[in-house]
Amino acid sequence: MLDLHKAYFADHVKKLQDQITNKIREIDPEIEIIEDCWNREDAAGNEGGGGITRAFSGEVFENAGVNTSLVYGKADPEFIKRIGGTKDEFWATGISLIIHPKNPKVPTVHANFRMIQVEEKFWFGGGADLTPFYPHVEDFKFFHQTWKDALEPYGHYEAWKKKCDEYFVNKHRNNEMRGIGGFFFDHFNTGDIEKDVAMIQDISTYFNDSYFPIVEKRKDEAYTSEDEDFQLHRRGRYVEFNLLHDRGTHFGLQSNGRVDSILISLPARCKYTYRYAPAAGSAHEQMLKYYYPQNWA
Repeated sequence: MLDLHKAYFADHVKKLQDQITNKIREIDPEIEIIEDCWNREDAAGNEGGGGITRAFSGEVFENAGVNTSLVYGKADPEFIKRIGGTKDEFWATGISLIIHPKNPKVPTVHANFRMIQVEEKFWFGGGADLTPFYPHVEDFKFFHQTWKDALEPYGHYEAWKKKCDEYFVNKHRNNEMRGIGGFFFDHFNTGDIEKDVAMIQDISTYFNDSYFPIVEKRKDEAYTSEDEDFQLHRRGRYVEFNLLHDRGTHFGLQSNGRVDSILISLPARCKYTYRYAPAAGSAHEQMLKYYYPQNWA
């Protein structure tokens, strides 16, 4: 039964990858897409699965990655111990995506949904979060409300929103969040695998509805050099989180994943200035107030 549901979930994330890809193409018709089908070796040098990386570069979406993977086999015992096992084998599949739009009025978005097995234990994890660069509060409310509608039938929105607020945080930056949150969950397993797979599959299908309406609303808005400067600085904070704190990045690297596919989450451009601060009284100064937990939905 477990193997059957693992196959169902692996098939689902590939279908989701196609749905998201098709929407990106619809919004940015001239976008360049590099599809890379790759394979990996496990820690013992045996065949260890692989994945499909899709890298995007266009006019609306400056750079993006929508990736699926199904990896398995031997791993470093220390790595297995860190994820809750006692032997040296694992299995994992999932989708991970990051979209960095060119226009600073359009937020960056991240989402992933995954299933992991270590020995007889298995669990699900993932979530979605928004990183805006301009204080369009109605967009923040829209994003959160969409995910609240997705999660509330299962009773998880409040708890998973709180986990997101606590996870996507640059603790070395006075606990400033990298964005305005969303939801996040990990090690989820109720003991009813059929029910769990169905729930995660259902939730994941809300991604297109949560994000692309915001893109279509904002992508043609005018912006200033100050807007772009703020965006690039906030992208720098995004990079800090992904390299220093993100479990997905660490998991990929520690499991002998494909480095280019893992680091596709980084923006094509970012900026660092010593003690950067936006202009007093600007929309960007106002935006800084929103990078802390708030009730948006």
